[in-house]
Amino acid sequence: MATFLHRLGLGAVRHRLLVVGVWVLVLLGTGVGAATLAGSTVNTFEIPGQESTTALRLIDERFGERSTGASAQVVLQAPDGEQVTAPENAATVAQLVAQLQELPGVASATNPLDPQAPTVSPDQRAVYSTVTYDVQAPEITEAQREALLGVLEDARAAGLTAEATGEATQAVSEVGGAAEAIGVVAALVVLAITYGSLVAAGMNLLTALVGVATGVLGITVLTGFVDLQSTTPILAVMLGLAVGIDYALFIVTRFRHELLDGRPVPEAAAIATGTAGSAVLTAGLTVVIALAGLSVAGIPFLTEMGLAAAATVVVAVLVALTLVPAVLGLIGLRALPRRARRALTHEGGQHVAVPSRDAADRGFFSGWARTVTRRRWPSLLAATVVLAVVAVPVFSLRTTLSQLPPDDSTQARAAQLLSERFGAGVTGPLLVLVDGEGAYERAQQVQAELAELPGVALATPAQPNADGTAALVTAIPTTGPDDEATRELVADIRARLAADAAGGTEAYVTGNTAVSVDVSRTLDEALPVYLVLVVGLALVLLVLVFRSLLVPLVGVLGFLLTIGSSLGATVAVFQWGWLKDVVNAEATGPLLSLAPIIVVGILFGLAMDYQVFLVSRMHEAHAHGAEPVTAVRTGFRQAAPVVVAAAAIMFAVFAGFVPEGDATIKPIAFALAIGILADAVVVRMVLVPAALALLGRSAWWLPRWLRWLPALDVEGAALERRSPEQAHGAV
Repeated sequence: MATFLHRLGLGAVRHRLLVVGVWVLVLLGTGVGAATLAGSTVNTFEIPGQESTTALRLIDERFGERSTGASAQVVLQAPDGEQVTAPENAATVAQLVAQLQELPGVASATNPLDPQAPTVSPDQRAVYSTVTYDVQAPEITEAQREALLGVLEDARAAGLTAEATGEATQAVSEVGGAAEAIGVVAALVVLAITYGSLVAAGMNLLTALVGVATGVLGITVLTGFVDLQSTTPILAVMLGLAVGIDYALFIVTRFRHELLDGRPVPEAAAIATGTAGSAVLTAGLTVVIALAGLSVAGIPFLTEMGLAAAATVVVAVLVALTLVPAVLGLIGLRALPRRARRALTHEGGQHVAVPSRDAADRGFFSGWARTVTRRRWPSLLAATVVLAVVAVPVFSLRTTLSQLPPDDSTQARAAQLLSERFGAGVTGPLLVLVDGEGAYERAQQVQAELAELPGVALATPAQPNADGTAALVTAIPTTGPDDEATRELVADIRARLAADAAGGTEAYVTGNTAVSVDVSRTLDEALPVYLVLVVGLALVLLVLVFRSLLVPLVGVLGFLLTIGSSLGATVAVFQWGWLKDVVNAEATGPLLSLAPIIVVGILFGLAMDYQVFLVSRMHEAHAHGAEPVTAVRTGFRQAAPVVVAAAAIMFAVFAGFVPEGDATIKPIAFALAIGILADAVVVRMVLVPAALALLGRSAWWLPRWLRWLPALDVEGAALERRSPEQAHGAV
């Protein structure tokens, strides 16, 4: 692998203008495709084959005119001491409902004072109207949302309290904004400090942006053919930017090291691609497999998100292995700081670096390595205890598909009014569909049973469709959509419907709350399976890379501590509300159901990145004859500065999405930022070197019966075995 990548890097340098031109054409091509073929993203989460999803599709077929688009609930409350049903207030409500019915894009707006189907609170203080649009939420324009909010202002001017909630009131997540800008600026600062050269820093960032732009534009093209979640492009930007910068960082750092060892620019770029590029390819492949492995959950929208993010990582790897060496060929010695360039000598008309001694026993990282490896047990125990304590809240993790709106938003105020006046369950009604011959009669029986069921506040009369082959009953729980009691109620209703099945009819429980229950349960069940998959993958990969059993075991245990601390901190902040003001958490409650499995997938790939880059240098030193503890210190000294810089960039990119990021992405970005911090600073900088020093020679032991396994040459040993004539001839 190292030899092939060496040839690839050398070819990229020799044909650098062609390589740059090809990437420019690819970027322009995807841009044109995105402009002409792009579709819209979706905010709905469905799993084909599940009861709630099957029922929704049947409702579309049987009651098509009732379920055509997104909806909103407009809540109107009379002033203190008044009733909303009083003549003057009732007239205002009727006028406002008429305005709602005339809004652009609105298919219907219910009249809450209609005697046939009133939606008036028991104390007569409040009513709510359900506004249904003729398109799905992503297709509702900002102008249409503003028009809806304008009606609320009219209601307030008339003396009523007016708020609105529902999917139709929520703007779709978009790529491009303050979060991305914060991450890019922070990454540029870290790169400039790391390199001591704005040219190298700018080049690193530019190549990463090319990869991110290409990947995201490609995803945008896909939206014209596949229904992708609205969060998919944001995840792709966040992950693609982080890995793109890091992968280029590893190659550029090795390139600078080779220049300072006296190699000319073309050979330095080729060696960097063959050595650091091997690790990049291995690490990138790990991330891709981890993201593609999300398909094991059997959830189409999650599979699509994983594959889209994986495609962005593939682009980042290709950029690192082709565009980066090509651009290094263009900037040459300017990748070095001015002081390093001034130390160069001229020989035969070419710049030749004067090899410098490696300061083996000087510097912060050398001192750190000596301390950690000397105090092995205290370091190992301290790292484990700290991460384990931070991980404790993960045992209280709760998930949902219903994301809480900001506390000061109209959506939050509307939900509060609905809960106070109508009960907590009115914001998450359950729909029971009875389908088949005799559906209406069966639905009447179901309604009577539900009305007597504990946990049900109200069961509305059965509503048949036009030909009587289906009927709907709405059940309002006494508890909120995210309450555990509501989940139990869904299971209880389904069990009763199955036990009382009548011939010729089928009964289903659905609605947004039931969909959330089904998807959350499926994801919760899939998470342990996925975790076992990625842990097994990590073991296999690390055994192949390091030809050892104990090194992979240390790496996997460190990864599990990383995951625990990442999700534990996220639960403490975004579910419990600890320090929520520090991260600008606008609302607290259960985490998005997708968050844990996505965080596991991404952190697995990134943790394996750091493990490969760090331990491969230790393995290289050991293979060259260094004593075990010396090998750990030598490898740590060489790799730790780059790993820390890479982690700082990753942390900056992910943390940039936290203060002002999208509410759905914010907890995921926070979990990734904390995970990177824990993995790079605690696991890879403390736990791993301490554990490997403690294990000594046994760390690199491989049983005889496994020695047939192929060796992945991520350290470029094949390049070192080349003769001097081969090395110079390659140039």
